[in-house]
Amino acid sequence: MTSQELQQLDQAYIAHTYARFSLCVDRGQGATCWSPEGKRYIDFSSGIGVNSLGFCDADWVRAVSEQAGKLQHISNLYYTEPCARLAEMLCARTGMKKVFFCNSGAEANEGAIKTARKYSFDKYGAGRSEIIALHNSFHGRTMATLSATGQAVYHNFFFPFVEDYRFVASGDLEELKGAVSGRTCAVMMELIQGEGGVIAQDAAYVQAVAALCAERDLLLIVDEVQTGIGRTGRLLACEHYGIQPDVVTIAKGIGGGLPLGAVLFGEKAQDVLGCGHHGTTFGGNPVACAGGQVVLRKLDEAMLSQVREKAAYLWEKAAALPRVAAVTGLGLMVGIEAAGKSAKDVAADAIEHGLIVLTAKDKVRLLPPLTISYEELDQGLAALEKALQ
Repeated sequence: MTSQELQQLDQAYIAHTYARFSLCVDRGQGATCWSPEGKRYIDFSSGIGVNSLGFCDADWVRAVSEQAGKLQHISNLYYTEPCARLAEMLCARTGMKKVFFCNSGAEANEGAIKTARKYSFDKYGAGRSEIIALHNSFHGRTMATLSATGQAVYHNFFFPFVEDYRFVASGDLEELKGAVSGRTCAVMMELIQGEGGVIAQDAAYVQAVAALCAERDLLLIVDEVQTGIGRTGRLLACEHYGIQPDVVTIAKGIGGGLPLGAVLFGEKAQDVLGCGHHGTTFGGNPVACAGGQVVLRKLDEAMLSQVREKAAYLWEKAAALPRVAAVTGLGLMVGIEAAGKSAKDVAADAIEHGLIVLTAKDKVRLLPPLTISYEELDQGLAALEKALQ
């Protein structure tokens, strides 16, 4: 099928919920992909942070293929080894105690929200259900996670929202302290606000929030859907901040390309959800979990060190490009502020020059595969330079 035929088919039968760029992708390898006509593109997006090992990593393909040929699904009414093994690996690597598997970041955040409210209900009774979140945050597009998202642009059309969310300015500790009341059960935050413009939180602020939550017995929920699984050069971004949250949500990169999310529970929260309190048909799917094990095994300290080195290289080169007014983020989660040119125009021009990038508000957003080669980085940066000009 040609690109034109594919676009016509899509327009005829797919709901128009995405402002697609004029790019059709047929196959990929590493950080490179090709259109049906054979045009080559360097991918600085990882499918919005999903393809942590790049396109079609051989070990990942082998693991998911073998598992698909053995057992593709059975449901959570029964035990499967890939699910249990991946949970064990996640707890061992993160210091968390228990795992609930789901299929996406929004689902993981839904599970975290339910956990916070039940923890408080079990201990303090009804009426202590308010969750404090941050302005400029993004936690998902389901009704509960959209309600927890501190950006009005996502709220239009969908009123009324789920109750008991309160928003405070990111980085303003005094406002947060003033917002905490006898009705508060949790604080929910991203350590780097991705959709909000790739803005990293201040370490002292994050540590103070963690201390406040411990003091007031509020669950600290950290949304690591985009920042987790090596994206910042550590397995979790929490490691950069020196905190151990009560609940961490992950998704995107853990599946390596298949739908997989998880809620990680710390000691306080590990036994909050019991039988019948939460569930999902596909959570812990054997094929997705087989792929997740490959991702975690490959993300050892040697590879994480390489991610940090590549990030330093990318930041240095990106800062020197024309029109670049600022570089923000952490690790291989990079925001570029382009002077005199909109992020959307840069992204469109990048495709013309053989590069896939993302946007986040007024910034160009880069989320290259963690395995990207220096050659691919250089080729992508050269295309980005042309797009910026």
